[in-house]
Amino acid sequence: MTPDDAPEILLRLRAELAAAGDPERAAGARAYMKSAMPCHGVSAVPQRAIFRRLLAEVALPSAEGWRSLVLHLWRSAEYREERYAALFLAGDRRAAAFQTMDALPLYEELIVTGAWWDYVDDVATHRLPVLVRRHPAEMRLEMLAWSAGEDMWKRRASILCQLPLKARADLDLLFHCIEPSLGSKEFFLRKAIGWALRQHAYTRPDEIVAWVRANAARLSPLSKREALRVLLKSGSVDAIP
Repeated sequence: MTPDDAPEILLRLRAELAAAGDPERAAGARAYMKSAMPCHGVSAVPQRAIFRRLLAEVALPSAEGWRSLVLHLWRSAEYREERYAALFLAGDRRAAAFQTMDALPLYEELIVTGAWWDYVDDVATHRLPVLVRRHPAEMRLEMLAWSAGEDMWKRRASILCQLPLKARADLDLLFHCIEPSLGSKEFFLRKAIGWALRQHAYTRPDEIVAWVRANAARLSPLSKREALRVLLKSGSVDAIP
């Protein structure tokens, strides 16, 4: 099969997910995710097994074909797990060479139309970091624009886009992406700020603590607590009022 067979690929995915589904789990998952879209009720491990097996049969000869198939699975999904299949394909190892700035509009659509933490965080912490590493100058400009825009989920993604980069992270970019959201009362932004600061504190504790101290009055209690949680537990730092 090829990306031209996208409708058939989606129908096969849907049939396999339905066969593996559990109605009780589906109801619980839908309630937990506050999802308007129904769920099949398939947990993560069997989901990935289905995605891996079926999508391995699909040839990915070009970046354009890969992007079109990801978007077809995403846009035509009727169940939440079918959108997880699109995210799985977005990270397919065979698409490694396709992870360029040309993929950013695809990821932007997934974030804006997904508009919930499970979709957004998958893209933000798995797909965007690859682009940040490969195209630092271009991604810096894009993430700074996202961080100051109206869309909350793009703001969250800009804050989280360096999460796995560890010592290679550009903390100046992180701090600039946090800045426009410091006054926000949105839980998902406050949580993202704390999460990002905490994660980078593992490898750059002195810089993170210094920034938190300098901005303590502007950080929400949630963001501050999350940022320093590990360091406070280890005794590496005293509480910052």
